[in-house]
Amino acid sequence: MKEPMKGLVISGGKGSRLRPFTYTGAKQMVPIANKPILFYAIEHLIAAGITDITIIISPETGDQIQSQTGTGERFGANIDYIVQEQPGGIAQAIGIAADHLEGHPFVAFLGDNFLTQGIVPQVHAFAAGGDEASIMLKRVPDARQFGVAEFDGERLVRVVEKPESPPSDLAVIGIYMFTSRVFDAIGSIKPSARGELEITDTIQWLLDQGDRVRADVVDGEWIDTGRHADLLTANRIVLETAPDDRGGGNVDEQSRLHGRVILQEGCKVVNSVISGPAIIGERTVIENSYVGPFTSIDHDCHIEGSEISGSVVLENTRIQHIQHRIEDSLIGRDVELVGDDRKPRGYQLILGDFSRVRVP
Repeated sequence: MKEPMKGLVISGGKGSRLRPFTYTGAKQMVPIANKPILFYAIEHLIAAGITDITIIISPETGDQIQSQTGTGERFGANIDYIVQEQPGGIAQAIGIAADHLEGHPFVAFLGDNFLTQGIVPQVHAFAAGGDEASIMLKRVPDARQFGVAEFDGERLVRVVEKPESPPSDLAVIGIYMFTSRVFDAIGSIKPSARGELEITDTIQWLLDQGDRVRADVVDGEWIDTGRHADLLTANRIVLETAPDDRGGGNVDEQSRLHGRVILQEGCKVVNSVISGPAIIGERTVIENSYVGPFTSIDHDCHIEGSEISGSVVLENTRIQHIQHRIEDSLIGRDVELVGDDRKPRGYQLILGDFSRVRVP
């Protein structure tokens, strides 16, 4: 394969499974350990030597993705954007990028997929081989919610979408590699019952035409970060291996830090205890509080007189004087969560659609 490979990151979609977390932002920009999910995908591409990257965005959340990701300079890459006006499936998103890809082989990476081991070996193997496509697979306990690979011996023969009786436990994850042959497939398939051009149908068309499709089973963890529990799991995985870095913050003498703790630039810890692994974002203040393991608190937050553990808190959020520990929670941007000692006791809540709250 002589042409250099390009990258295509698909970051449209409404993130309905993450509501209310994604009502005001792109699901791909939700942070894991204070870094947007999308940035991990970009970094995996760059680690594989791919620096020419196109990102598919939606009209609703595209501005946020563009403003935070930029032209790619911060990553050492060149990034441009295509707006997918209406969601029409992964294959349709790939199809509208044909002109940008200019006939080059490419990696298509769903922007809300999270991997721990990256894609370097798979990219190098595809670039060195003569395959028209390559898919990445992961063994899962229940494959009925995924595209599933079926083999005849070691040969991939079929890819079936969300089967009631899966032919294997190998789920097709959201990372694909193609030559320009894929555009013949996309032009030949029909929309599915849900009105979308399915990527599984695209791959099946290539198989049916006798084209070579490589399949690799990935090592390490893979998470489709489409649900709240998945985000907490991914956050835990990253923090488990994060290096200790306390150089960016200010910690007073009354505070205690245990385990691996990352203090980002300008944060302050006042009369508090932080038990790592944990990360405290830029300009965030932790005051008279306890931050427990596997907690990520983003930039410009204020945590005062409260306890929080195993949670993700987004930027510009204020949590003050909460009587009970907050655990295993996702708290969005610009949230105010404030306790009150008034009698008689009661709850005053302002909650958006699809909110989930548990109270003692």
